[in-house]
Amino acid sequence: MALVLLTGVAAGVLNSVGGGGTFVALPALVAVGLPPLTANAAARIALVPGAVAGAWVYRHELAPVGAASTTALTATSVAGSGVGACLLLVLPASSFESASPWLLAFATVVLALGRHLSRVVGRVLGRSAGMSTRAVLIGQFLIAVYGGYFGGAVGILMVALWSIGLDAAAGNPMRITQLAAVFLTSGVLFLFTSDALRAPLLLAALLVGATAGGFAGAHLARRLPARLLRGVLLATATVTTVLYFLRG
Repeated sequence: MALVLLTGVAAGVLNSVGGGGTFVALPALVAVGLPPLTANAAARIALVPGAVAGAWVYRHELAPVGAASTTALTATSVAGSGVGACLLLVLPASSFESASPWLLAFATVVLALGRHLSRVVGRVLGRSAGMSTRAVLIGQFLIAVYGGYFGGAVGILMVALWSIGLDAAAGNPMRITQLAAVFLTSGVLFLFTSDALRAPLLLAALLVGATAGGFAGAHLARRLPARLLRGVLLATATVTTVLYFLRG
């Protein structure tokens, strides 16, 4: 219980600071005996309050992404997350277990190279190229589908998308707000349709820790060096991915 509680704190902090809470929450729940599919649903439910707490801290700092309004972006995130969550529920559990190492690997590559790739694409397109509102919303929908199904590094994917030909000034406040929308939508669906409640004490411990970590992480994000945080997150993601491939 203590391990899961501390894992929840770490996951909440990571999500508020730069993303990647799934990288610590999911393996911890699997390590204490939950099947991967159940652990994924339970982690999503538990990370909802932390993401919402972080969004609340940043509520006065939101700025639209390009020409897409906050309302349109949030509605798109909710719709995409619902689709992704439904895919997780209707596909066989074996599909997720087979895909999870590759999803982790994909998220780790995005975490390691996403910022560099977005800068390269931005230079190729030129600042004047920009992205239309439709392009932003379509990209956000696809990312939200991925977030509803898996969730790993979904916030990092959002920032990478927004920085392609766009002014990325929205930054962390908008990222954590959209992350909250994605997690809240899929988390509510999983709460009523999955077997995540099979381990209520573990779920409660992770939820309490993630809530505290999400609130504290939103404040810490303004003080800690971004390079250090990305390094810790990348190391965690890499180790987790390797362990999942070895387990498979």
